[in-house]
Amino acid sequence: MSDFVAGFVDAVPMPALVIRSDERIEAANEPARALLGAGIGGRHFLTALRQPQLLDAIENCLRDRAPRATEYLGNDGRQDTTFRVSVRPVDLPTGGSVLVSFEDVTHAHQLVQMRRDFVANVSHELRTPLTALIGFIETLRGPARNDPAGQQRFLGIMEAEAHRMNRLVGDLLSLSRVEAEERVRPTSRLDLAELVLSTIQGLTPMAADNSVTLAHDLPEGRRVMVPGDEDQLRQVLTNLIENGIKYSGEGTTVTVRLTAPDYVPRLQGQGVTLVVEDSGAGIDPIHLPRLTERFYRVDNHRSREMGGTGLGLAIVKHIVNRHRGRLRIESEKGMGTRFTIILPVG
Repeated sequence: MSDFVAGFVDAVPMPALVIRSDERIEAANEPARALLGAGIGGRHFLTALRQPQLLDAIENCLRDRAPRATEYLGNDGRQDTTFRVSVRPVDLPTGGSVLVSFEDVTHAHQLVQMRRDFVANVSHELRTPLTALIGFIETLRGPARNDPAGQQRFLGIMEAEAHRMNRLVGDLLSLSRVEAEERVRPTSRLDLAELVLSTIQGLTPMAADNSVTLAHDLPEGRRVMVPGDEDQLRQVLTNLIENGIKYSGEGTTVTVRLTAPDYVPRLQGQGVTLVVEDSGAGIDPIHLPRLTERFYRVDNHRSREMGGTGLGLAIVKHIVNRHRGRLRIESEKGMGTRFTIILPVG
């Protein structure tokens, strides 16, 4: 009968095991052995599972034959994992047993945590300028009400904080729109080379104010047509070029390169490569995997001073995803930073 039970458990598409009435593990499928250990067969379930709430659920189910549900927490070597565990009585030819199955709900828990973190981050980002505004309003009504010079200074700071909140709200709305449209492919076509030129032209005064040189390398005399949302791709270019202008430092160069359409292995088809790179101080590679996370900043203080909201690269990532493209970030300390975007042309 053990072969029958083993076959029964192997048919379950998630980690599962059967525990006999004598509290021994009669059978476990391959996913369960990967999760709990290769040698769990025949062992007492207390020594194999160990987590108190799961042990209680199994003991109670064995005793009263009523189904139970609980959670099992683990780690796959890369991250913490969470499983929703169903403990149900089963009547097998070998006698009354319990079927324990594990449903991986790690992704759902991560989404919940991301929402919590997002709300906390937004609250924190808004609280700082709001606290400053409230403080300066109280000062203007009190100690500074007869101090014209102080009033002008405080009003200037209040204006900067209000603009900071406005930028944050604008980026939040932009991120929300991009996420809502992420699964909708753009249908119109545009000349990416022309879009690069017009974006650079619009940012040239900002580059001059920061003593940064803007350069470009485009296919000569060719239109580079791609399917895309013009406003969103302009936002990608603007965010990346502005980052280079703000953070690379005086005397540096921000260069935009665009290739003509060609076969791109990463896309398994025809595509173009758009590169935005600077000759600045670069970023420690330890930060690169998290740069596109919402509100992640390499240098919090400097980013806020420069007017950054911490959402720009998250917006870039979602726009590139909507265009079925690929984004790669490369940087080394003292060697500048390179953003490479590959976009399909069909």
